[in-house]
Formats: sequence, C-alpha cells, structure tokens
Amino acid sequence: AILSIWCKSCGFGESFYGIWVKDRSNTNTVFKMEEPMEEQSVDETSVKQPQNSEGDPKPAERKKLPSLLRPVVIVPSAVMGAISTEEYEMQYWPKLENAIVQLLTQTPGDYIPISYEQMYSCVYKCVCQQHSERMYNDLMSLVIGHLQRVSQELKNSPPDAYVERFNFAMTQYMQALGGIAPIFNYMNRFYVSSKLNTDLKEELQKLFTLHVADQHISTLFPMLQEAQNRPFAVSPPTMANIIKTLHSLKPDLAPQYPDLFARFIPNVLPQVSADDLPRIVEETRRWQQELLEREGFARGETSRKRSGDELQTKPTPLSFMPKNSC
Repeated sequence: AILSIWCKSCGFGESFYGIWVKDRSNTNTVFKMEEPMEEQSVDETSVKQPQNSEGDPKPAERKKLPSLLRPVVIVPSAVMGAISTEEYEMQYWPKLENAIVQLLTQTPGDYIPISYEQMYSCVYKCVCQQHSERMYNDLMSLVIGHLQRVSQELKNSPPDAYVERFNFAMTQYMQALGGIAPIFNYMNRFYVSSKLNTDLKEELQKLFTLHVADQHISTLFPMLQEAQNRPFAVSPPTMANIIKTLHSLKPDLAPQYPDLFARFIPNVLPQVSADDLPRIVEETRRWQQELLEREGFARGETSRKRSGDELQTKPTPLSFMPKNSC
C-alpha cells in the first residue's frame, strides 16, 4: 500500500514495472512483475476521450511528474533582457565608443586601463540582441572620422616633421587595432566573418590605407627618397617601420619604389645574374665616392701607419725550464 501511494504521488502510476498485490486468502504479499508497455504512435483523433455520466467528454487529466523529471524551458529573454534601440544608444554604445577613442589616441608604447571583460560583455549582449549591423556601422563611422582628422593634421605638418609625424600616426593606429579587434571578436565571428565574408582587422587596416596612406604617398615617398641620399636625415628605425608597415598594407608600392623597398624588404628586386656583377660593382664604387665627397669623410693619411713587416717580435723566454738545468 505504501509503494502504491508513493507511485501515485510521484506520477508513475500502478503499471510502473510491477504491482504489489495482496492476496486476501493468504497473508503473504506477492510481487507481480509486468513488462513495460511499448509506446505506440496513434492519431490524436482516434483516441477515445473519457466521458462523464452525461456522455460529455471529460478534459484530459495531465500526468504529474516529479519536480526532478519535469522539463525546464529556458527562455532567452528571461536570461538576458531584450536590449532596445534606445538602450543601445544610451547605455551600451557610449561605453564602447569611449574605449575605442582611448585606444585610438593613446601614445604608442603606453597602455591604458580598459576592462576588456566589460567591453566584450557589451559586444556579446548587443550581438545576441540583433544589434550587430548597427554596431559594425557605428564602429566604422567612428574610425573613419578619426582617420580623416589624422590625415588633415598630417597635411598641416611642416616638412621637417612630416615623416616623423606620419610614422607616429601609423604606429599609433596599428597599436590601437591590437585592442579594438579583441573587444569586437564576438561580432567578428558571428557577423563580419559569417555574413560579410571578411575579417574585422583587415577592414580596419583598409580604412587606414584608404583615408591616410593613399592621401600622403605622393608627398611621403619623395621625402623618403631624398632622405635615402642623405644618411641619417631620417632615423633608420623610423624609415624601416614606415617601409615595412606600408608594404604589409599595400604591397603594390614595392614595384613603384624598388630601390627604397629593397633596403628593408627581401626579394623585392629581380634575381641577380652573373651579367649584373659589373653594374653592381660600379654602383658600389659610385656610392662610396659620393659618400666621401658629400659628407666630408676622409680616409686620412696612411703613410705613417706602421706596417706589419717593421714589427719586431720579442723572443719569448722559456720560463718553464728549470733554472739550474744543464
């Protein structure tokens, strides 16, 4: 009786693998096993509903399940509240915009305290609430506006500081991409890569090429070529950084300025053959002569230098021999 009450309270019914039956003629209790009923797919219209005394169908009684076996339906809106357009504009995007501006304007080599976990959480929530396209367009507009201001500042720079300022702006932007791309990594995976078939970091690099590099190539490279003929007019690290970064952003510049790129990028010039050796020797001799004439380097008089033949070698004493040896 206790087992039957427990089965009914748990919702298993009396046919749960066995029924306890008490024989009235015998005081012993017998356990009768029954095979579990096979599930059969039947049409709902063909099932006869139970009827009351008046012949009207009774409403089907719902079978109760224990709390541990009841299915739990998780509604996304219950876990994560829906983000409206107004909430996106007033709460989520301002946080992201502030972080992006700080990354774009920080000095190269410095690192500002930004909670990447909080920024990534904002991007995650916005992507899950179908704000991916709006957030991507806002990011592109913000970066384009910044690059246009940078380009205008470079145009107003004096010639003697132009190359250094261009290198500073390019290094600053490339460092900022190292922080912006991880923040928007979730948007990049589920919107930029899947729907736009591109990569967020590549798109941001193209923006620098379009709005800054292409606008200053005609001014920058004549200055670099002039500095190439004047040693240390531009510091070697600055020159190397500009050439290598521009080559990664726009490789088609190398054929236009092969001599300049060949100093820092391998395999830019065509392969050298044996017929080119006399020309290379002549160019090397000419460069050495120009260096001596333009910069005033002199080799000095070498007649007073002592030659190796005039050196007299001193005899080395045999100190390992015993003093009283015969």
